[in-house]
Amino acid sequence: MKNFTKRENTTNKTQALKATLELINAQLYSVEERIRQQARTFDPAVEGYVTYAVESHGKRLRPALALLAGGATGNICPSHFDLAVILEMIHAATLVHDDILDGADKRRGQPTANAKWGTAISVLLGDCLFAHALKLSTSFPNGEIGRRIAHAASEVCSGEIIQTQRRFDMTLSVPDYYKIIEMKTAALFAAACELGAFINEAAPEVIDALRIFGLQLGTAYQIYDDVLDLAGDETKVGKTLGSDLRKGKLTLPVLHLLQISDDAERHRLSEIILSGEESEIMALAKRAIAAGAVKSAIATGRKLLREAETQLRLVPENKYRDALSGLVRTLDRMIAQF
Repeated sequence: MKNFTKRENTTNKTQALKATLELINAQLYSVEERIRQQARTFDPAVEGYVTYAVESHGKRLRPALALLAGGATGNICPSHFDLAVILEMIHAATLVHDDILDGADKRRGQPTANAKWGTAISVLLGDCLFAHALKLSTSFPNGEIGRRIAHAASEVCSGEIIQTQRRFDMTLSVPDYYKIIEMKTAALFAAACELGAFINEAAPEVIDALRIFGLQLGTAYQIYDDVLDLAGDETKVGKTLGSDLRKGKLTLPVLHLLQISDDAERHRLSEIILSGEESEIMALAKRAIAAGAVKSAIATGRKLLREAETQLRLVPENKYRDALSGLVRTLDRMIAQF
């Protein structure tokens, strides 16, 4: 059997995460096979597009969380594998649409669907993935699971709309930013953890604790990704630094920089963001690091992770709960490296 959690990857962060998930290596491999099987259920004229979109071999964090939450609250059963596949297909759909919105040519070193086949096919491909995932979600015996999955998918899409609406909006506040990332990123993390426990009919307080855990973990992960865009290593990130700024996405480090700047400096920084001039964008990124704005964002992300880990006190002690704690510690090390 292939070792899914040790597959070669171009980034240290993916390697660290997969090593942390060694406990569920076999189960993640099974999820990978099930995702491929779902691609084969499409019309042959469509199958190739779907296969390309879902076979990115990303970190599979959402499936991993669904499986670990299941293991932490009982047994990992077939419904957990179904949940893992559904959440990953929703995530794949969002990535296809994100790449269209961002005009991205590459993702993880490979051409995006948009770059390969154009906007029309890519929009429909993302729609197709969403629809298929929601169709699969109707197969659970308990209809509440499908409803919660649909709600999470709606949150993700709404978050993307709001983020797109607020690009280059210099009135965006830190609470606005949190609302956006909780919807567009953390909602699926929360659903994975919550429903992993819900399938096992865990106690309501355990289900809620894991939902909050997922929400805080997902929010911290997005903050990490936002920091990476400004302070990462381009050779490992796989994209040009400052790409969020060029697209008018005001992330937490940038918002912190604007907050600590005086009126004149804030006006100058706003003009740089609105103009998108390359050299000035890179200078602004360096300024965010030098002024401590990136460190402030890192501190926020690490605080969220500490709060997330406290939620695990309500979860029964076992190796799967330990793995969830290990995931928190791995992400904390990743954030702390900057």
